[in-house]
Amino acid sequence: MAGRMKLFVVRHAKAGDREKWTEPDHLRPLTKPGREQAVALVAQLADFVIDRVISSPYVRCVETVEPLAAGRGVEVEEHDALAEGAFLEDTSKLIGSLDGPAALCTHGDVLGWLIADLRSRGIPGADPSLGKKGSTWVLDLVDGEVTAGTYLEPPA
Repeated sequence: MAGRMKLFVVRHAKAGDREKWTEPDHLRPLTKPGREQAVALVAQLADFVIDRVISSPYVRCVETVEPLAAGRGVEVEEHDALAEGAFLEDTSKLIGSLDGPAALCTHGDVLGWLIADLRSRGIPGADPSLGKKGSTWVLDLVDGEVTAGTYLEPPA
């Protein structure tokens, strides 16, 4: 990817309690506050160009970005490199392959590893202690490489 672009890495919104959920974890949906965060994300990112919306295949991630995708007139694409437990190498490879501004939705572990890696490489703004449910990291990319990161608190 040549040129400059922004990438939006969203941690899924509030979901039901993992310990109380009796079905397979990948099916755990957003709670009412999580659905409200998902809707509020549309307004929070309204001023940014986003051409693609890519999500972990887990229900809570897909539900987090469905309103955003609908508002942009695109489908949510699912990718295993954003799934819980995904390898940093796979997530980084996905990010490096993008050719336009996109929103990615992932889990706390994947987001934490990504931001920690960026911090270890000296990327300004990368702070792995930041990553509340429903929050967004805005990453600036130049020629496919992350050059800076800005944290946005969760909406709603």
